[in-house]
Amino acid sequence: MCETGDRAEVAPVEALPASLEWKGEVLPLEPVDELSVLTVCDNITDILLPDQGPAKRLPLAAMARLAPLLEAPTIAGGKAADVPLAQHGFSALVEVRKGSRVRRVLFDTGITPGGCAGNLRRLGQDPAGIEAIVCSHGHFDHTTGLSGLIGRLGRASMPVLIHPEFWTRRRLAIPGGEPFELPATSRSALEDAGFDVIEQRQPSFLYDRSVLVTGEVDRVTGFEKGFPVHQAWREQNWEPDPLILDDQALIAHVAGRGLVVLTGCGHAGIINICRYAQRLTGVGTLHAVIGGFHLAGPLFEPVIADTVNALEQLAPEVIVPAHCTGWKATHAIARRLPGAFIQNSVGTTFRLTAAAVLRPREQPPATSRLAGWRQAQDEPMTCRSPRIPACGSTPTLTGAPGGRPGPRSPPRPDARLRQVFHAAARARRRRCCP
Repeated sequence: MCETGDRAEVAPVEALPASLEWKGEVLPLEPVDELSVLTVCDNITDILLPDQGPAKRLPLAAMARLAPLLEAPTIAGGKAADVPLAQHGFSALVEVRKGSRVRRVLFDTGITPGGCAGNLRRLGQDPAGIEAIVCSHGHFDHTTGLSGLIGRLGRASMPVLIHPEFWTRRRLAIPGGEPFELPATSRSALEDAGFDVIEQRQPSFLYDRSVLVTGEVDRVTGFEKGFPVHQAWREQNWEPDPLILDDQALIAHVAGRGLVVLTGCGHAGIINICRYAQRLTGVGTLHAVIGGFHLAGPLFEPVIADTVNALEQLAPEVIVPAHCTGWKATHAIARRLPGAFIQNSVGTTFRLTAAAVLRPREQPPATSRLAGWRQAQDEPMTCRSPRIPACGSTPTLTGAPGGRPGPRSPPRPDARLRQVFHAAARARRRRCCP
């Protein structure tokens, strides 16, 4: 395993046994100290973007230093930096830190054979440190880069987590146009290359329950109805396949912050995915949502308003629409959630760190015995889930709009305690004023 400190042989993947049906119970997810998400492949690159909150951009000087050099006869000196490139695809390198241990997983691999491996090289990242690969679904703009990683990974039998329908032949049948069959991944080629394919419909854990792969996502919203022109080859026929059931996401819980949800295309619907993450983990607070929301084009633009409204209710602190979200949806999100929105770009690293915990001596002093008593108490938060249909057991914290925890009013002391304080006050008055 890739870590700092003592090395330990720990199986990276902890999947629920195929014979064990997941019945909807909460799957406790271990909080992590830091989650780092590096955008390796995306539709956009912008080397002039400044740092913004948790988003750390690669400085021009660092980019020139890290990137390999190419022959450039028209440039003084004859060399130019081979800078990271954008493409219509998605890939992210995820690092999870708990204490001194750091583990790395690659989420999706982009649309070209060498795009992911090439950008890792341009960004100064060694693929040999990757411990597992998670594919969000079987579409070629997320999987083709597996080809370029052959021979560059640091371990034999690299685990690749997929849904069983990952291999399905698919096509897009747009009315009035010629159907386009999407290139599909070859199972035999992947296995022959030494990848250890792990198929799972159910949720799977990575790294001692630090990361959760959702598996198949429940579809519960009324407006996220899938991809209407998407078809699958089944029983010697092309059949409608709007739901794309192999779509899955990556979830982590940053200590003191909440859930981080990483999507590839978000074919299951970004709201469905976020609500499912809450249901799986029992964690109501959403800290960050990063990845493709699949809202581009005329088929999906009618649901942009509903999606943005629901995102506002979920109220993530960080929202990074990428890849297939589309510029109209991206601008709508930026307008409605300006404090949370961050523009993505190839080479951007999102560092999401645990909330600082105040030590007892750092707590603000009590102004009176009653105030001190009030600060020592902690009124339990109640839970509700009005915005999570079919997820009655999912706790959504009350106290502020969108289910986010708000300031908690101190509990009122009970009648007996008030009598004690009043009696003590009367005794002091009698002693001072006989």
